[in-house]
Amino acid sequence: MADITVSMVKELREQTGAGMMDCKTALSETNGDLEAAVDWLRTKGLSKAAKKADRVAAEGLVSIITDGTKGAVVEVNSETDFVARNDQFQNMVSDIAKVALSVDGDFDKLVAADYPGAGKSIQDHVAEMVGTIGENMSVRRSAALSVGQGVVASYLHGQVVEGQGKIGVLVALESSGDSEKLGALGKQIAMHVAATNPLALSTDDLSKDEVDREREVLITEARESGKPEEIIEKMVEGRLRKFYEEVVLLNQVFVIDGENTIEKVLQNAASDIGGEVKLAGFVRFGLGEGIDKGPEEDFASEVAAAVGSS
Repeated sequence: MADITVSMVKELREQTGAGMMDCKTALSETNGDLEAAVDWLRTKGLSKAAKKADRVAAEGLVSIITDGTKGAVVEVNSETDFVARNDQFQNMVSDIAKVALSVDGDFDKLVAADYPGAGKSIQDHVAEMVGTIGENMSVRRSAALSVGQGVVASYLHGQVVEGQGKIGVLVALESSGDSEKLGALGKQIAMHVAATNPLALSTDDLSKDEVDREREVLITEARESGKPEEIIEKMVEGRLRKFYEEVVLLNQVFVIDGENTIEKVLQNAASDIGGEVKLAGFVRFGLGEGIDKGPEEDFASEVAAAVGSS
């Protein structure tokens, strides 16, 4: 029997997109013959991943899992919404979310971790599922929040099944007060985050590049008014404050009451909850956001193109 080296397994995997363990098995079954191993994987339906890997996967599901003082969120993409409603895909996403919680949302650790009961990594299992389900899929990102004392609350918008939907939000609240009331407040703030999509928790957390870019735009706009520089400076500072109210979570007006800023909501909640409440962090994943989906063609155009090529 031929010795199966790491480089042989790596080469086969690069050619086929199949999982590491599947590549090793294929080489063992074919006595190290690379071409025969490719054919072996094809007959098992395990080499489809490579053929589909260049297709855009911008659908799928965002999954959230919480456990008291910690929570995790993952985004797993597929090519179509149809697959996102497949039980097999949903079960896989649920399993991946549970692992994400155990590795504190660390993406590299997540994809390298063992997929429950599969005897292979999550990355390899997803590649195998590409062949099984027939669409390109990928674990796109993961994150987690935790607090020493308090709660990590969540909200899921566009829920497809329990714990999975289109927009997932985690909110971490630190407090020694009533955990049930704290959780209810956390969910409301998570709903607010889902609706407003803030850029940062506080003004200090905003990217300097983001602020500088906004300032330059405001200066250019203000100068078009023809006013003196000292007036322009005051105009820009005022508009920057407005910018902060729009994109900084603590400065935003709470969508539920339409009056108080989130910072004020937290202050007001302290007496009812029984302790000071601090917003320690938030995470918001919107399905497919930032993915270049390429040019869109309508169904009629696709049919016309297909007819023309036949």
